Amino acid sequence: MTLYIRPIQPQDNPHIAQVIREVSAEFGLTADKGYSVADPTLDSLFEVYDHKKSQYWVLVDAQENVVGGAGIAPLAGKPEVCELQKMYLSPQARNQGYAEELLHLCFDKAKVLGFNQCYLESTAELKAALRLYEKIGFIHLDAPWGDTGHSDCEVIMVRSL
Repeated sequence: MTLYIRPIQPQDNPHIAQVIREVSAEFGLTADKGYSVADPTLDSLFEVYDHKKSQYWVLVDAQENVVGGAGIAPLAGKPEVCELQKMYLSPQARNQGYAEELLHLCFDKAKVLGFNQCYLESTAELKAALRLYEKIGFIHLDAPWGDTGHSDCEVIMVRSL
């Protein structure tokens, strides 16, 4: 399956929200635990990332069906650090190199925007994602940086850009 990455558009909102909900359910990441699926802005990601120092991309198939996405935004309290946010891929988009491609796009844009580190919070449930993060240079931190609202994300990582 050939997929491509493009910036999020307003009409993508319900589709990427559905991907995030489905993938979260697949891995048992429930709204009551403080994961991304609980974010009140989940259904309006275009508007959330429509800011000077933020960006969100969607992964789509030839028919424009959204099958994944990832974004960056400033980490509150650390203006030199961006946070990797809401990186989710549907099963049909996995294990084809698209996750790494999305990550490198995030890193390249983050550098252009003036960030020097990329931070993320995740969970041990997402084993394949964690292996990828480690493979491309993320290192584990002992404690979170700031208050992202994702209280049950016990895996905290950062990568220099």
